[in-house]
Amino acid sequence: MKPEKEKKARAAAASASRSPIASAESSPTVSGKVHYTRRFPRYALDARLEVKMFQHGEFRSCWGRSTEIGQDGIGATLTGSLLVGECVTLEIPLPLSAYPVKVRAIVRYRQGLRYGFEFLTLNNAQRDTLQRVCEYLASQS
Repeated sequence: MKPEKEKKARAAAASASRSPIASAESSPTVSGKVHYTRRFPRYALDARLEVKMFQHGEFRSCWGRSTEIGQDGIGATLTGSLLVGECVTLEIPLPLSAYPVKVRAIVRYRQGLRYGFEFLTLNNAQRDTLQRVCEYLASQS
């Protein structure tokens, strides 16, 4: 490749990596693992939650403690075992909410007993509640 074309290619790659679209997608890191940027920030939240799932032909549930929450997901340590990609129902007691929020979620990652969930179906009231809770938690930090 000619030096001029090589410079232009490097400049284009550098500007693409600074664009908001590229920052929201995955990008390889030095270690070779893929790093994902979150769409929403996470805030510390310690709350007891219930996880309901359908496993081995029957409905089951387990308990856990949340560690962090964002508008699009939650991290928790659980007493049960789930698989990445498994869909569950979460019942989460939140500050500023009289009743636990009940949402469908998918397991996005697992590290030992720690799990990351992405919320799947949020109605407008749930979305508003999560946004208010995140704003509240941000002000408490």
